[in-house]
Amino acid sequence: MKAVIYNGPRDVQVREVPDPRIERPTDVLVRITSTNICGSDLHMYEGRTDFEQGRILGHENLGEVVEVGPAVVRVRVGDRVCLPFNIGCGFCRNCEKGFTGACLTMVPGQAGAAFGFAGMGPFEGGQAQYLRVPFGDFNCLLLPEDAQEKEDEYVMLSDIFPTGWHATRLAQLTPGETIAIYGAGPVGLMAAYSAMIQGAQQVFVVDRHPDRLKLAEQLGATVVDDSKGDPVEQIMELTKGRGTDKGCECVGWQCHDHGGHEVPNLTMNNLVGTVRATGQIGVVGVFVPQDPKSQDKLMQHGQIAFDIGKMWMKGLRIGTGQANVKAYNRELRDLIHVGRAKPSFLVSHRLPLEGAPEAYKHFDERTDGWTKVILKPD
Repeated sequence: MKAVIYNGPRDVQVREVPDPRIERPTDVLVRITSTNICGSDLHMYEGRTDFEQGRILGHENLGEVVEVGPAVVRVRVGDRVCLPFNIGCGFCRNCEKGFTGACLTMVPGQAGAAFGFAGMGPFEGGQAQYLRVPFGDFNCLLLPEDAQEKEDEYVMLSDIFPTGWHATRLAQLTPGETIAIYGAGPVGLMAAYSAMIQGAQQVFVVDRHPDRLKLAEQLGATVVDDSKGDPVEQIMELTKGRGTDKGCECVGWQCHDHGGHEVPNLTMNNLVGTVRATGQIGVVGVFVPQDPKSQDKLMQHGQIAFDIGKMWMKGLRIGTGQANVKAYNRELRDLIHVGRAKPSFLVSHRLPLEGAPEAYKHFDERTDGWTKVILKPD
């Protein structure tokens, strides 16, 4: 089959590789029909993680079941399914509690596993023609009869729609509250969209890329261009000094200041300044245990200089971690099915699998207009 292979920093290639096969009775094989490039793929693409050369990228996957193992009882050949980016067993302590992003079975000795992602196990990604799905009955989200018609909507259930939703739930947003979202990449836009669906009074989105801010504005958000001044001061002025009730960090450790310099603690400390006393912050931007290539000495060891004193004095609460996709994907699927949610609004490009190298390059360079890419292996 054809697959997108990581060769090294800023070097991906579409190559022929062996087809995956059923390895365990609970496996399912899926023919991939849509697979997205995610902002977190760029951490690996840029060589900022320990992703091994020769591996297949891709953790946002959707397709058609073509084979099932003998122990699979619910999923059938021909089913259209969307796969959560995090792989769970369904029966460990964490999975039973809904924390499928921290499964204790898939990678012995650690919490969590994912398709085609650094540090999350040996599982190959889905930027390919076929994908092996462990514990298929548990991990495959069955799609309704409009699966093909709304494929560009449903593929967002693999990661960014649930992750954006997760950001607002970590912040415990309630109807009528205000919220500040730092980062207008795909996840930040999904957090803004989720906040709108959940009845936020006002949604502030902080970024500096005009195409992304335009999309946020089209959602009805109040955009804050941090290239034009301190975003905390801008939001304080817009809220008459009150700050927002809640906040979301949707950038991660590779955040930059207006001069283009990487400042790993910037968005976290900005959120501490932005959110009112006793408010809450949800953090879904990726922060890694170590990054030896970081120019920041603390971040080389997975640490940041954090305004904990100000946070403590304000009585803020912080929720962190990757989205447990299965905690949200059924309900979000149903919102799409009835037309209540249409997350594909942020898709800018639909390309064949062979277009992956070009797409990675443009997405990494933040080329104007490249907001979200879906690869179509067919």
